[in-house]
Amino acid sequence: MEPFSFASSDQLDIPINIRIINLDGDEIPLPFSTLLERPDLRHIGSNQSHHSDLYVTVQVWAGSKPLTVPVQTAYKAFRTERRWNEWLKLPINYKTLPINSQLAITIWDLSPTGGPQAQGHAVPFGGTTLPLFDKDNQLLRGRQKCQVHRHKKADGNDDSTTPALRMAKGRAARNAEIIVPDKDADELDRMERLFKKHEQGEIPRVDWLDQMVFRGFEKRGIQSARSSLERIQRQRALEVKASRNEAGDQEGKQKADLKPGPSLFTLNIELPRFDFPVVFADHEYPPPPISSFQHLSSSQSNIILKPPPEVQFGPGINGVSGKDEERLIRVYDPEVGARDNPAESKHRRLVRNQHRHGILDKDLKPNAKTRDELNNIMSYSPTHVLTSDEKDTIWKFRYHLTRDKRALTKFVKSVDWADVAESRQAIQVLGRWTDIDVDDALELLGPTFGNSEVRAYAVQRLGKADDDELLLYLLQLVQALKYEHISTAANHEAIQKSSLARFLISRAVNSFMLGNCFYWYLMVECEDSSPDHGGRDNQTLYRKVAFDFMTALESHGPDGKDTRKQLLRQAEWIAILSKISTEIKESNESIARRTERVKAFLSDPKNELTNIDPPLPLPVDPSISITSVCPEDTIVFKSSLHPIKMSFRTTTGKKYPIIFKTGDDLRQDQLVIQIITLMDQLLQKENLDLKLSPYKILATSPSAGLSQFVPSVSFQSIASKYRTNPALSYLRQNNPDANGPLGLRKECLDTFVKSCAGYCVITYILGVGDRHLDNLLLAPDGHFFHADFGFILGRDPKPFAPAMKLSKEMVDAMGGPNSDHYRQFKQYCFLAYSALRKSSNLILNLFSLMVDANIPDIKLEPDKAVLKVKERFVLELSEEEAMGHLERIVDDNLNALAPLVIDKLHELVQAFRA
Repeated sequence: MEPFSFASSDQLDIPINIRIINLDGDEIPLPFSTLLERPDLRHIGSNQSHHSDLYVTVQVWAGSKPLTVPVQTAYKAFRTERRWNEWLKLPINYKTLPINSQLAITIWDLSPTGGPQAQGHAVPFGGTTLPLFDKDNQLLRGRQKCQVHRHKKADGNDDSTTPALRMAKGRAARNAEIIVPDKDADELDRMERLFKKHEQGEIPRVDWLDQMVFRGFEKRGIQSARSSLERIQRQRALEVKASRNEAGDQEGKQKADLKPGPSLFTLNIELPRFDFPVVFADHEYPPPPISSFQHLSSSQSNIILKPPPEVQFGPGINGVSGKDEERLIRVYDPEVGARDNPAESKHRRLVRNQHRHGILDKDLKPNAKTRDELNNIMSYSPTHVLTSDEKDTIWKFRYHLTRDKRALTKFVKSVDWADVAESRQAIQVLGRWTDIDVDDALELLGPTFGNSEVRAYAVQRLGKADDDELLLYLLQLVQALKYEHISTAANHEAIQKSSLARFLISRAVNSFMLGNCFYWYLMVECEDSSPDHGGRDNQTLYRKVAFDFMTALESHGPDGKDTRKQLLRQAEWIAILSKISTEIKESNESIARRTERVKAFLSDPKNELTNIDPPLPLPVDPSISITSVCPEDTIVFKSSLHPIKMSFRTTTGKKYPIIFKTGDDLRQDQLVIQIITLMDQLLQKENLDLKLSPYKILATSPSAGLSQFVPSVSFQSIASKYRTNPALSYLRQNNPDANGPLGLRKECLDTFVKSCAGYCVITYILGVGDRHLDNLLLAPDGHFFHADFGFILGRDPKPFAPAMKLSKEMVDAMGGPNSDHYRQFKQYCFLAYSALRKSSNLILNLFSLMVDANIPDIKLEPDKAVLKVKERFVLELSEEEAMGHLERIVDDNLNALAPLVIDKLHELVQAFRA
């Protein structure tokens, strides 16, 4: 089949528009004698003039009911023809239309005496009802010719008596008011359909031929209208003659004269045209709300339930004993969704009633078999769902498990928090538990744990972490505020009931490093108004927390006030950079001209960048304070968003280069860099320093941010400069040593091998995609690192992309696949993978806290984001099997042809763009 491009109507979030063009046609006028005898006809405008003033109303109907109020055309005085040529906007969007939507279009005449279906002095001249979707469920587009039913108001019903399209001849013949079209009319209809295809570009345009056809069609239309009227006049004469024969000449003449003259009117309208067909797609409504049904607690288990009510079947609905049993109507019961299986609920109550009070459970210990089962349960990852039997086992031995810090999250999952008595006892047991690790505390702050006591317990454990460790998880903890049930009402304090909000504010007030990052994380959330992010509710929540944070700083003495001033100065500094960045991005000047404009802007003393006094802590790296800008180092890059590289002089006299960008959401890059920084810390705790150098990055709004610039060169640039073994040649030029391995300083080669191993494993775990030689960077001292994380979690714009990016240039710089350095590289990969698998729970919990963070590659499938990372850890395999799995990935990538083809194609595309 050929590809067919179309759009769905539920994505069309624009109002319906319709253009009323003109009214074509004519009718046999009523005899003058009839107008004298009928005052109700005499004063109607259309009976007095062929070009009387009319107006049109349009209304949307569906299911024989109106969906909107009618919209009408403005007053217009006609001279030679009735032409409005006016667009009307209806108060309903395409995406909300049902499949049976219709436009009820009524043309109104004026009469001071009123009449049938009159509205005040307005009487219907005629009406027409046009379906918005055709028989193929496609939205009508372009010009439409609608048949006008004289003296009728458009009814809009599903079985309309005023259809816009002509009926079949057999049906039309049975309707006395519908004139059967002749052959000329059929030919004109066929030509109309062809003209519509011509307008939509389905028929190629030939100007000289089109003009001839249009003129011929216009003449034929006029001739057809005349012949139709002549045929109608002959038909009317026959009716008059028959009336005279039946009732006498005079009486028959009077009856015939009183009948309105036959007419052939068509209303020409135009509907919006779209580039592709729009096919009907129903809006997918959320599931019905589930009631907050509470399970019966032990104190309520003896309540006698009422018998089920007797069901009375309505008219037309047969009971079970009837013949048509399938006609029974099934009604959704919201309590069923909240209740467990009744048998399982009863079983759980019976089992847990035996261990309800815990008098005997405190000394209960598992046997060898049960102990193995519990150890197996403790090894489950955070995403694993416990069975009812596993929950019962954990509850039974809960006091024994208080000595195992791994068991706390499994115990919390096994509690029925809807049972008041059980939850109260669970909180008591919680107080006896041994200290848990930070990764378990982060899991308890996720979206699946709503009990405030449990969340407070997790916050208490986080309180034992120092500022440096807390900074590693701060991005996720700010996201966890969404699950704290903080009230967004104006009269509620934000942090009164949120232990996490109180904790973060208290720690941020006492540490400028934490306070700086906390402030900017909040600001980004405050500015994010997208519906995917929760809209105004989330904005209000974060604005409340930000207000309480600023209030806490003000009440913290001189240090707190000074911190607040510095944060506000940072915001002003960001606003200044955003101003020039936006201007440069939107200008149509050359790169050289843009660069000169930026330098002039930075050098202007009015912008307060040439002398920053007192020194300002950099938002992206608060440990660095800047004193002035260095305009001469400014560079504007050639990419579509034109990011700006600029340097600032620090208090130590050194230069700190940064890249500032507007028009791009850097939160995904910020998340990846944060995870890489965390993994680097985890590896160093295992005494494995892989020389990772994650650059610092900070999103300052949903569409702007800045990052640290690390002096380096892309592999693409190196490959274009050095033809043979480019990476090794580049390193030899910067770190020559004739006595060293491969002609390099040993430290440089060691740094390159270790950093390659670290980034290969980390980018594999995170599923980083779109890897090519332009975003693989190499510093002069041998540090290798990745940049540009626009695709993560396995997404990649290129087909057949490898699971791990290990380019030929990287392996050649190590001496080739048979060298000792490459074998050492693989050994580092195994050590790093093994170490990170031990901390998989922490990494998975961090990603679970980011599912609602409006990160592009997470919000595509938020329910699968954590599972995609978990798949890369292959936790179901043993240590030896996991190392074999990683070795196969490294070898397959090294021998694959697709990465080489992709890199070569990317090089050609970039060369073509340049």
